Amino acid sequence: MVNVSGHLRKMKSDLSDPVNYTLLLDETEIPLNNYIGREVSFHFSGEIHCQACGRKTKKSYSQGFCYPCSQKLAQCDLCIMRPETCHYDNGTCREPQWGLEHCFQPHIVYLSNTSGLKVGITRQEQVPTRWIDQGATQAIPMISVTSRIHSGLLEVLFKEYVADRTDWRKMLKGENSQIDLRAERTRLLAGCADGINKLGEQFGADSYQLLDSEVVNIGYPVNYYPEKVKSHNFDKSSNIGGLLQGIKGQYLIFDSGVINIRKFGGYLVSLSVPD
Repeated sequence: MVNVSGHLRKMKSDLSDPVNYTLLLDETEIPLNNYIGREVSFHFSGEIHCQACGRKTKKSYSQGFCYPCSQKLAQCDLCIMRPETCHYDNGTCREPQWGLEHCFQPHIVYLSNTSGLKVGITRQEQVPTRWIDQGATQAIPMISVTSRIHSGLLEVLFKEYVADRTDWRKMLKGENSQIDLRAERTRLLAGCADGINKLGEQFGADSYQLLDSEVVNIGYPVNYYPEKVKSHNFDKSSNIGGLLQGIKGQYLIFDSGVINIRKFGGYLVSLSVPD
């Protein structure tokens, strides 16, 4: 019998075949792949604590923060979701040192296959974690750049031709078919060559590099995908669980519905798995 309590955090994942997932409850690590095919249940205590300051909060903001932290931390600013709006050079970054350490580091512009073809960006050190978190079954890097704002402006350029969002319901149905990502990369790089060069002139010739990487294929530990996707929510029900049928992205797939673990960062829960 497994019975563990703690605050939820984003699941840890390792690229293997299939992806290996670890549930984090405070400092306790639970190897979730071991419980696929078994009854698993969560009970939400009703308490939420900010992942930054530990303050008790009635509502979670930005996937795990109290309201004051969501307003003062750079990682909660709008420019994290829309990096092309970076305002560091204006002197208005909420945390300049954090910005230097996270936003002025190598970033990758990539193509992936989640619910279909999409373009995205991530810090180089977050490859392949970012792809796994989004539930991508294929991914390929396109361009390496030296700053987040450069990657964001390239993403804006590319999304005139390809989506930049995932249909999470379709992703969880496992319906996406294989895509020739190398051919799509070639098409996009050729079609956006002028824009890529102009941004290169803006940031400097050494600020970017076109990549010729291979496609990364990603498989997930899923026994059964849902025909209809029903979403669970700890704010509406304190008890969630059922037969764990699989894990994809940051979602646990139960026979009773799915739950996005990342969404509930800071929620104090107990996990139970009977023998």
